[in-house]
Amino acid sequence: RPRPQESPPPSRPPRPLQAMASTDPKKIAEVRDVHRLERIGAHSHIRGLGLDDALDARQVSQGMVGQNAARRAAGIILSMIQEEKIAGRAVLIAGQPGTGKTAIAMGMAKALGEDTPFTMLAGSEIFSLEMSKTEALTQAFRRSIGVRIREEAEIIEGEVVEIEIERPASGQVATFGKMTLKTTEMETMYDLGQKMIETIQKESIAAGDIITIDKSSGKITLLGRSFARSRDYDAMGPQTRFVQCPEGELQKRKEVVHTVNLHEIDVINSRQQGFLALFAGDTGEIKAEVREQIDAKVAEWREEGKADIVPGVLFIDEVHMLDIECFSFLNRALEADSSPIVIMATNRGITNIRGTDYKSPHGIPLDLLDRMLIISTQPYTAREIRKILDIRAEEEDVEMTEEAKELLTKIGTESTLRYAIHLITVANLVAMKRKAQEVDVKDIRKVYSLFVDVKRSTQFLIEYQQEFMFSEVADAEEDSKDAPMPQA
Repeated sequence: RPRPQESPPPSRPPRPLQAMASTDPKKIAEVRDVHRLERIGAHSHIRGLGLDDALDARQVSQGMVGQNAARRAAGIILSMIQEEKIAGRAVLIAGQPGTGKTAIAMGMAKALGEDTPFTMLAGSEIFSLEMSKTEALTQAFRRSIGVRIREEAEIIEGEVVEIEIERPASGQVATFGKMTLKTTEMETMYDLGQKMIETIQKESIAAGDIITIDKSSGKITLLGRSFARSRDYDAMGPQTRFVQCPEGELQKRKEVVHTVNLHEIDVINSRQQGFLALFAGDTGEIKAEVREQIDAKVAEWREEGKADIVPGVLFIDEVHMLDIECFSFLNRALEADSSPIVIMATNRGITNIRGTDYKSPHGIPLDLLDRMLIISTQPYTAREIRKILDIRAEEEDVEMTEEAKELLTKIGTESTLRYAIHLITVANLVAMKRKAQEVDVKDIRKVYSLFVDVKRSTQFLIEYQQEFMFSEVADAEEDSKDAPMPQA
């Protein structure tokens, strides 16, 4: 008997694709990863000092704007550091808040590259560490001194012709194999052990790849693919790198250069698990005897030609936060044989030296100021502020109308540059709320009314000081009223 046909269930409307995509956890994780990678910092737009070959500052270059004299002075010091002609000197970058002192130091760090050690430190950091002030400064100094160690290593370099790995029928891990390597002049077969087989499988090394094998450690490094095999496949990934087949013998002696800093050597030698302490950050105080032994060993390597000292840069921001003990330590440390360039930045005028009742320019003792080269920064002009705002808007991926940029420049001139820069992102959020493609004048006005700058905040406090707790201005006025009249 035929079964009666059931009526089909009512059809549901298809769910929108966007909703499905948004609830997919993998997609959400990917989006989060992208956002995490694209974090924008205050100085993330700076890529160098923006100088030409004659060390003249370009008006706008590598994210730097204006401050031509200061940038040129920094460029001269930079070239002396790169030529390793200067060490044990101190440079002070002094100027008003928001005149690009930290930006100049960041530009120097980017221009130096990764071979020269560059350590950044805030003046107040020294007091928050679980060690003495002098130990914290010593560690910062030794972090800024690099040691370039040269050693000769025996390597095997060639193009893989064939790989044979014998896999047991029982399904166990392969423990024996053979690999044929060749250069333009010779070809040799090598036996492979279990460790090397695992590395080959992990790196996906196949015939046609050019590799190097370190004889002492057995480490295999994939250099790229041979040009002779460039036509093996129709399509190649963008990361595929083609290299020439090596010439000469398979076994070669190669000079390997490692760059480490003195602090890393100190930590590794100061305790049993020193290498792990480097990653944990729990270095603790290091004994002077350990440092003396390391200095003697490094001096011995220098005499033998095995190592070179690379004096780096120690940048101390907010240097006026250091006290008189730190300054007296810096005086002695700068005169040591292996001392880095110390660059300091401050925005203070004539103020008390921390730990004393004496006043001094920039809050730094006169004997230390005498040892310094001082670079001063000037306030930015309206034209330079406009250029900086253009660069920051591009960095933060914000589209703005010309009128909005003009208004923001005016705010930056009358208030502070930092305040104007902070308004860029919040104005963009307001513009996105009203579904606009670019930030307009009304968005800037909206955020200007929502977020007050220092001047308006101070004015507000003066007007409503009675409403606030512990108002010192009112107390001072009352004290002056109660004071007795001076007698003639």
